[in-house]
Amino acid sequence: MYFLRRLLFLVPLTLLIATMAFFLVRVAPGGPFDRERRPASPAVERALAAKYHLDESLASQYLRFLGLKWERRPDGTWGRVPGGLLAGDLGLSLKYRDHSVADIIRQGLPVSLTLGGMAFLFSMGIGIPMGFFTAVRRGTAGDWLGSALALVFLCIPGFVVGPVLILLFALQAGWFPVGLWGTPMHAVLPMVALGLYFGGRIARLTREGMTQALQSEFVRTARAKGASEFRVLLHHAFPIGVMPVVSYSGPMLADLLTGSFVVENIFQIPGIGVFMVNSSLSRDYTMVVGLVLLYAVLLLVLNLLVDVAYSLLDPRVRYE
Repeated sequence: MYFLRRLLFLVPLTLLIATMAFFLVRVAPGGPFDRERRPASPAVERALAAKYHLDESLASQYLRFLGLKWERRPDGTWGRVPGGLLAGDLGLSLKYRDHSVADIIRQGLPVSLTLGGMAFLFSMGIGIPMGFFTAVRRGTAGDWLGSALALVFLCIPGFVVGPVLILLFALQAGWFPVGLWGTPMHAVLPMVALGLYFGGRIARLTREGMTQALQSEFVRTARAKGASEFRVLLHHAFPIGVMPVVSYSGPMLADLLTGSFVVENIFQIPGIGVFMVNSSLSRDYTMVVGLVLLYAVLLLVLNLLVDVAYSLLDPRVRYE
């Protein structure tokens, strides 16, 4: 029942987020046609505003956005305007004209999903073993070295790592392509640039969780009963020690799947990260709201999956 209530709660929460995004993006100064190359004449501005219904009142625009707008038809009858959020239509982009928001997301999202999924696996693949090793070897030289390496990953952002990787492994060594998106080799450098920071976070969370788990009563009891060190570490301590990573993995995966505009810009990857930045700068109202909704839905669903994983990993966790 708990997870069913959570699923049902996603609908009004998504609608609330959409409403807040709709109004907040319009509160920001400037308009969607202020950054045109040539200043438009008043007649052209009026025509553009009428085409995208920006000449209507804010309440009318909101009803049209939801799909609850009613208008008088040419025959004199009243009917609901087609489209809207409730019909799954996010509208047309104000910057990329003649392209709908759904089409743009459909084009860029698979690329961002692929890059984000690879970066997620990469960060988990380096972070969990590193955190596990440093926790088991706590106080030794290996612990200090692994902790220092994780801290370096955290302190160097992707916009610094990306150009360094291009210089070393693409321009000088020639092992990987400089940029763009085509073969699997094109994904290696952006995956590393995007995943190193999160790998450092995962390593520190794993070390903290494993350290606390190794000091708990049930681990001491397992050792007192004669369980092997391998079984104590992997069977008893690790499922509890990895809990902080599970909690963090939901928001992290949402960040990675929606793309990183810095890494995508450095490597010229046609994901949705660049659309997020460009639409925010150009006040592309419909595009901003669509991308905010995409991120919000991913975040809500992934957090729900994190709760499910919690109940599977820790038998003490029960949701009523």
